[in-house]
Amino acid sequence: MDTAPWPWLIPAAPFLGALVCGLLHVGALRRRKADPEAAGMLAGPVAIAAMAVAFAVSLKGFLELQGGAAQVWSTRYAWIPVGEFTVEWALVIDRLSSLMTLVVTGVGLLIHVYASGYMKGDRGYAKFFAYLNLFVGMMLMLVLSANMVGTFVGWEGVGLCSYLLIGFWYEKGWPAEAAQKAFVVNRIGDAAFLLGMFLLAGVFGTLDYAGINANVATVAPEQLGLLGLAALLLFGGACGKSAQIPLFVWLPDAMAGPTPVSALIHAATMVTSGIYLVVRLNPLFASAPWVLTVIGAVGAATAFVAGSSALRQRDLKGVLAYSTVSQLGYMFLALGVGAFTSAIFHVVTHAFFKALLFLGAGSVIHGMHEEQDMHRMGGLKRHMPRTYLTFLAGASALSGLPLLSGFFSKDEILAYAFASGGVSWIFWGVGIVTAAMTATYSWRMVALVFFGEERFDAQAVHPHESPAIMTGPLMVLAVLSIGGGLLGLPPVLHVPHLLDGWLAPVVEPGKELLAAQHGGHLPHLSHAMEWVLLGLGSAIAIVCARRAFLAHRGGLASDEAFAARQPELASTLADAWGIDRAYKLLIVQPLMTGASALAALFDLALIDGAVNGIARFAGTSGERVARQADGRVAGYGVVFGGAAALLAALWMWIGA
Repeated sequence: MDTAPWPWLIPAAPFLGALVCGLLHVGALRRRKADPEAAGMLAGPVAIAAMAVAFAVSLKGFLELQGGAAQVWSTRYAWIPVGEFTVEWALVIDRLSSLMTLVVTGVGLLIHVYASGYMKGDRGYAKFFAYLNLFVGMMLMLVLSANMVGTFVGWEGVGLCSYLLIGFWYEKGWPAEAAQKAFVVNRIGDAAFLLGMFLLAGVFGTLDYAGINANVATVAPEQLGLLGLAALLLFGGACGKSAQIPLFVWLPDAMAGPTPVSALIHAATMVTSGIYLVVRLNPLFASAPWVLTVIGAVGAATAFVAGSSALRQRDLKGVLAYSTVSQLGYMFLALGVGAFTSAIFHVVTHAFFKALLFLGAGSVIHGMHEEQDMHRMGGLKRHMPRTYLTFLAGASALSGLPLLSGFFSKDEILAYAFASGGVSWIFWGVGIVTAAMTATYSWRMVALVFFGEERFDAQAVHPHESPAIMTGPLMVLAVLSIGGGLLGLPPVLHVPHLLDGWLAPVVEPGKELLAAQHGGHLPHLSHAMEWVLLGLGSAIAIVCARRAFLAHRGGLASDEAFAARQPELASTLADAWGIDRAYKLLIVQPLMTGASALAALFDLALIDGAVNGIARFAGTSGERVARQADGRVAGYGVVFGGAAALLAALWMWIGA
């Protein structure tokens, strides 16, 4: 197999950028500069250049595959040789990893450009870009690694970087708490990932993706249970990184970090890890259909719970955060019905419009002097025209309006679920309801922020449009959000599904296993039913979007009326069904109370007590001995004489 060193440049470029930006930050601290922009002016271009290099090399990999190469392997290095079990440092560019690297580096590059304007003047400017580059580098290691151990390094790396970036403004207090929460919750999922990885190593004797996927079909029947358990544990890891029930509670709090961080986490990097892992190991998951059912059920439940919670959020970024959790649920719903390509399709389109919406929200917050409460906005359309137009494109794509990117990827998932029949019809029904909620909260958000009367203090707040370095990336993302659906047009239009053809070599093994379980064929819809479902999806998006917009463009009357009419339901939805609060009450507080009790008993009473007791004994003994050294010759004579007598008696006893 031919190998080349250049694939290493994809993650190496942001790693090098992180190192340089880190050194710039350290240098600024040592020189104790009063103005941090001196270091920041250089850190921004360095980080952006690193991302540009990573994107260019990713594009080279894509073109190599387009030119006929099945895979492009990096130079390989021995890492963990243990007898016949060996793990190598190796990267592989194939159809799936190439697509993911283009999304990560392309969207990531736009976020970096935006961040160079958004973070201007921050005292941690260079440090911020060091963390941001490191985050992207770890995500690239995750998707490019040829084995699960390398993926796990990137998996843990993005967890570390999320902690650093969510808590970047730790001086405020709650960002530090949010960072700790993200770190701890993800450790639960990571433990499940490790256990699943150990099981696969025991069954296959390798952790290389190629070796696992090639040998799933040949596993002995008595080991299929172990494969199912391994798949379930890996899905547990995916629930942590991709914020699914029961481990989704960290992601809404991740908005505590700077807005570019929110865009990077929610759109292009960390939260897509779980979907990537399942698709990468699609033969493993296809061999355990009951696990796919669990995945579909969890995804559907998460989509509904988070989508309904987004309906009642007042924080602009809070709406988008719960929206992300809900859309990730859509992706897992797709995986649960075996629509592997559809899940990745939604990953790509979601990266476009959710990055656009978060950056647009950041532009609004920047222009509103850090105000995030939509109830204190209104009428911003005339103050921020470029932000408004681009935000409108993102909201339209998210809500699934016809012919936009979100419409095609969302409806493809729902069509596949409908065609699968059985329990998948329940998933389809939940997906339809969630689609209606998505259009509702999207256009409620647009109406409250950009339309109606100004609800802010015009004397204290002076809304303004963001600079071109921030609105430029918004325009690029707006174009992608509008036209991204061209990657996967529905079969009824009789045009090639570009993404399906591109990912076919990766997902075909899993599809073959699923087809064998369903009589040799996969779910299929007639053209008439496809038109019906497309029409239904269009109608739901248009009707719900229109109703939400008309209800909220006049101000807060609709929100206030609902709160007055259904106070308990309004409170429940605003509190995300009380799940996070229940965790605190039933798990976090008892653990903290128990830990405090154990600390008081063992740490303070036993350990500290023993150490302090020994110290007190030594001190007391020393004081007593010190009293004997009083300088009196008679006293010393008694001691010496007594000691001599004792030694003489001992000598005589030994001699006897």
